[in-house]
Amino acid sequence: MTRHDRADAVTRFLRMVTGPEPALDEGALAIAAGAAPDPEVAAVAAARARATLDELADGVTGVESLLHRLFTEAGFRGNAEDYADPRNSFLPDVLDRRTGIPITLSVVAIEVGRRAGVPLEGVGMPGHFLVRVPGTRRHVDVFDGGRRLDPAGCEELFRATTGAGPEVEFGPEMLPRTSTRQILARMLENLRSGYARSRDHASLEWVLRMRLGLRHRGPELIRELGDVLAAQARWDEAARLMETWADGPGRGSRSGPEVLDEVRTEAMKHRAHLN
Repeated sequence: MTRHDRADAVTRFLRMVTGPEPALDEGALAIAAGAAPDPEVAAVAAARARATLDELADGVTGVESLLHRLFTEAGFRGNAEDYADPRNSFLPDVLDRRTGIPITLSVVAIEVGRRAGVPLEGVGMPGHFLVRVPGTRRHVDVFDGGRRLDPAGCEELFRATTGAGPEVEFGPEMLPRTSTRQILARMLENLRSGYARSRDHASLEWVLRMRLGLRHRGPELIRELGDVLAAQARWDEAARLMETWADGPGRGSRSGPEVLDEVRTEAMKHRAHLN
């Protein structure tokens, strides 16, 4: 995908997440479009994904029926062997390959449930993402074949994934309902970590631009995006990005004057490459 195509994908995503809560499936597909080879391929993949979600929902009558459909009939499973594979974060790939990570498998379950009239909600437990039947304490670990969890099972999973000891209290506050925007942000954070490790600057750029559109006001992502642009020898663009933030949104954030000065100093360092 060219830089122009990626910019268009980012623009579409930002337009989608501005205003009312977006549709979860469409938000996830908009993220996947950032990595598609071109817009036409993204559109075809999105249409196929919607059709697959519709097919998976056909005949589902309740929670147990839904879990049977996904994890027994369709064979969805957590990709423990290659957890960091970016394809685990792209809904069309997850649907095609029948494997993913907790957050994207949760998106599949929630969206199949929505189509079938079986409500589920995302649960952002620290260290792991779950789904829950709203208004109950019935949780499901979609990464582990749809394993049902009571509160004690959730606590056991929390301690196993985070390493937290008995001194860390576990209560209902550890099992918060997550909004669509929070789910999309978590998907982008997974991609951000993966692309940063692999130093894929072109991919990290579009991920950061999407992530910034989800009501992020601090300097961390701006500074990271500046570094990513500089790594592509786009020093003037990096400097302008940081100066614009420091003179605009940065003033409205909780960042103190010293942080704004640090951002301006980094912008000056980027400009120094132009001399």
